[in-house]
Amino acid sequence: MSMSSVRPEVIRALQTLNTPTVSNAIETFDVRPRSTGYMTSEIRCALPDLGPMVGYAATAKIRTTLKPEAGAAIDRRVMWEHILSLPEPRVVVIQDLDDYPLGSFWGEVNANIHRALGCVGTVTNGGVRDLDEVEALGFHLFAGHIHVSHAYVHVVEVGTPVEFGGLTVNPGDLLHGDKHGIVNIPLDIADRVFQAAKEVDDRERKIIDLCKSPDFSVEKLYALYH
Repeated sequence: MSMSSVRPEVIRALQTLNTPTVSNAIETFDVRPRSTGYMTSEIRCALPDLGPMVGYAATAKIRTTLKPEAGAAIDRRVMWEHILSLPEPRVVVIQDLDDYPLGSFWGEVNANIHRALGCVGTVTNGGVRDLDEVEALGFHLFAGHIHVSHAYVHVVEVGTPVEFGGLTVNPGDLLHGDKHGIVNIPLDIADRVFQAAKEVDDRERKIIDLCKSPDFSVEKLYALYH
């Protein structure tokens, strides 16, 4: 599978930004409505102390509630090969198709397996567990639930678009996440987002500095917006 990617130095630069800053920078390009391109708060960062995560999406769909019928589960190697077809760093994005997910695909074992496959974290509407062990590994967890059991977790689809948290994610999408949530960075502007973020930050810094200044006035504040 051939996927577009950006230069490694672009990834490293994006890793220094928080997600609201990335979102602000994307807005300056006017490439999509401001109410799209990110996940809603139902997908939460389980390990906020790990800081920002950036990676290309590998996608899969799972079920966890019921024991799979014969032939319903896809061999895990199919998923691993899909992951390896993508550039590094990789983020595994998993949609749990059950009405209410009851099991966790993610724990200490799968975090180690996928870290060895060049993944830096996961985003899922399903469950995660083994938080202490996974945090020690430095593997990011963004999830809709925290569960104690893996229940009957099994993979049913690999490498297709997934949709949850108000966002559709395609294989190869570039995702950025931190304690605020997940945002999709359009690949065609990815190499310009860092500079745009710095420009937005410079404008905001002037406003903040004025607000903290003894010389503050509404007139001066208004002037910064025009």
